[in-house]
Amino acid sequence: MNTNPTTMATTISKQVKQIEDRISRIKHALDQLGPMRPGSISRQFRNPQERKTPFYQISYTHQMKSRTEYLRKENLTAVRVEVANFKRFRKLVDQWADAALKLSQLKTRLGLHSSES
Repeated sequence: MNTNPTTMATTISKQVKQIEDRISRIKHALDQLGPMRPGSISRQFRNPQERKTPFYQISYTHQMKSRTEYLRKENLTAVRVEVANFKRFRKLVDQWADAALKLSQLKTRLGLHSSES
């Protein structure tokens, strides 16, 4: 194993740069998201035994309250896109948090936090 301080510093600075670049890409992807809303869409039937007369509902929790709303068929496509955007938003935020944690841990190990304000 190479323990040359110059090589180690270069490797670590590359890691820091890679993580910072990843965070930058995540921020850009978040900026590109369109309208969003939480929830999941389900198809129900007014007559479940015969599976006739389908309708759609969206169920979600907001501010600790669970809600279900009916969806008109003409709004279904737009709401599906909004729900997909929200899922993407949550995934990206989780990735950002993971990358930020790794970056902070790396900087802490190197003592780089002390030079930041």
